[in-house]
Amino acid sequence: MSSFKIALLPGDGIGPEVVNASVKILDATLAKLDDVSFDYEELSVGADEYLKSGDPLPASAVERMKTANAILLGAMGLPSVRWPNGVEMTPQIDIREQLDLFNGVRPIKLYHASHTPLKGYGGDGEKEIDFVIIRENCEGLFVDRLRPREPEPEFETDTMKITRPGAERVCREAFKLAAKRRKHVTLVDKANVLPSMAFFRKIFDEIASEFPDIETDRVYVDAMALFLVQHPEKFDVMVTENMFGDILSDLAAGIVGGMGMAPSGDIGPKHAVFQPSHGTAPTIAGKGIANPVATILSAALMLEWLGTAETVRGARMIEKAVATVMGNPAHLTADLGGSTGTNEITDLVIAAL
Repeated sequence: MSSFKIALLPGDGIGPEVVNASVKILDATLAKLDDVSFDYEELSVGADEYLKSGDPLPASAVERMKTANAILLGAMGLPSVRWPNGVEMTPQIDIREQLDLFNGVRPIKLYHASHTPLKGYGGDGEKEIDFVIIRENCEGLFVDRLRPREPEPEFETDTMKITRPGAERVCREAFKLAAKRRKHVTLVDKANVLPSMAFFRKIFDEIASEFPDIETDRVYVDAMALFLVQHPEKFDVMVTENMFGDILSDLAAGIVGGMGMAPSGDIGPKHAVFQPSHGTAPTIAGKGIANPVATILSAALMLEWLGTAETVRGARMIEKAVATVMGNPAHLTADLGGSTGTNEITDLVIAAL
């Protein structure tokens, strides 16, 4: 029997609703697998925890996360709950940094033509959208966000930090993933302007030489924003810096239906967090209309990462079930312009397993 401890971080807003839906999917999937069991431990982290205890990420919760085999997160932060300097609380970023979750995996897949604002994609005989953005999670433009600031500065600066070890390991992960897919990696940078990005490109080229069977290209980030709208079918795996990956992931989600369709995994050498790419959406919390698909697909990524033959089989089962359900234009959630609720989507996916 393979028994795994799963830390659940429901978080704020719609987070508890989509995590609950995903746990139902996981339990239904485990019932169909051989000798796999989960032991869940729910931890309180996020803006609501800050309002209760004064700390959005208690050290005790982080220590419990470290004992888990994997972590499933809902959504964290509320626009009305901010630090004194005016920025929102982002414990999910703190978790990435404290657990060294450098490899941000953002799969993007279109399930039906009605989900995309682009013409000519997703229908019978039409072009497919199926690519993955690999976002470096622990460096880049985010690295300077917590340094002490002057109380009333005349100007502010942020540092784009790229280290050789950080760039090497994330580029290597992109090539390893591409080897399992369509064998094509695109570097997204701004090497024509920023020395840090020229350094990133130099390291990318060095890592590329280790994978002679993988085709490569290099695209500036502004051009990539254009190409993702014009020709998304041309891309397989992209690798980029933290901020660029943050922005492009949202654009990419928009071309397949929105953030409710965008799963993610933040993976490190020892630990991994799986979560939807969307935020807490407090305006729809508790209404039963949140799209759980991104979290359900994140749970499938978690099963794949756990790495046994049976958990990988479970991941494929969930992915196939989601494709069946969301490939039907009758099953549109509110964010896709329909009225299918959270529980309805959950029940449909369970029935399709």
